[in-house]
Amino acid sequence: QVQLVESGGGSVQAGGSLRLSCASTGFLPDSVSMAWFRQSPGQEREGVGVILLGTGATYYADSVRDRFTISQDRAEYTVYLQMDNLQPEDTAMYYCAADYVDETGVPPASEFHTWGQGTQVTVSS
Repeated sequence: QVQLVESGGGSVQAGGSLRLSCASTGFLPDSVSMAWFRQSPGQEREGVGVILLGTGATYYADSVRDRFTISQDRAEYTVYLQMDNLQPEDTAMYYCAADYVDETGVPPASEFHTWGQGTQVTVSS
């Protein structure tokens, strides 16, 4: 079974940008979707966005649409989360996840069974 490794987290000021990476240790088929989630202390894990690897279709949560962009590099087994115009409310641990999910919209965390270890994003005002 593949493993997922996130990187790219850090601390930025409001209005800044970060790019997170999620690297898979092995090839993931076209039928797999990879998603980004985030979780703040005491909060439920929130879906940020998802990419369907086969078609490249992406879906985003309303809270990040027009600020965050998901892309992929199939040759590198890597999915990216470009985060622009970051705000303090974006502060959270960010996780990537993968599974055979084919839905319109951002699926719930319960539908993903392969997860990375997370990377912290902190946005100061």
